[in-house]
Amino acid sequence: MADSTEEARRSDTDAVSEITGIVTQTARILFSARGVTETLGRVVELAVETVEGCDFAGLMLIEGGVVATPVFTDPMVGEIDDIQREYGEGPCLNAVSDRIVTYADDLERERRWPRFSPRAVDAGIRSVLALPFSGDEQRGALNLYSRYPAAFGVVDRGKAVVLASLATLALFAAHTYEFEERRVENLHAALHTRELIGQAEGILMQRERITAMEAFDILRRASQHLNVKLREVARNVVETGEGPDTGPARNP
Repeated sequence: MADSTEEARRSDTDAVSEITGIVTQTARILFSARGVTETLGRVVELAVETVEGCDFAGLMLIEGGVVATPVFTDPMVGEIDDIQREYGEGPCLNAVSDRIVTYADDLERERRWPRFSPRAVDAGIRSVLALPFSGDEQRGALNLYSRYPAAFGVVDRGKAVVLASLATLALFAAHTYEFEERRVENLHAALHTRELIGQAEGILMQRERITAMEAFDILRRASQHLNVKLREVARNVVETGEGPDTGPARNP
């Protein structure tokens, strides 16, 4: 009796260690991605690698009010999702709209989606596990497909839920990363523009013997007359050393 109890305890410990290792490895891979596109790609790849029953995986996302499948591991996913969109029914659409985990154990016996299910079976898909996820920027579902019925057991479904949860967090981090990247780029562009304008003002001040305010006014009037951005006018002055065209001379 003691031996069997100890064996069960070791089995539970091994199971916990396995799940902990999977979570840690999954998080490391997802959070090392450097942008949204890369993160999405890694999510579907990990679904196939870590969930044993999964043959194919894809992400169904709402983009501009339209449900699309921008990322998948096999063209089969796009075909199955197209069938769902064609009929307006299916487990993945349910997961997106109702925001609940939706599991189709065997599409051959499935009655919830009478038009979608037979088409999916004909295409070679028997099980589907759809897991919703949402964030500040995107909402959709992580969808796992199998050629076999009853492909996703309790452990597989647990792994998939963990992956979808980590994917939500990783996508938030990826959007934040891209936002900060754009902010830094915009800051650099603004500093470069200010530097160009300052250089152009210096050239005009020396050439025309005018003040900084008068030099800036020349650049501004040229920008309006030529219908180009102020920085382009300034760049031309810096590169050519010539004064910009400000249009017809104003009356004194």
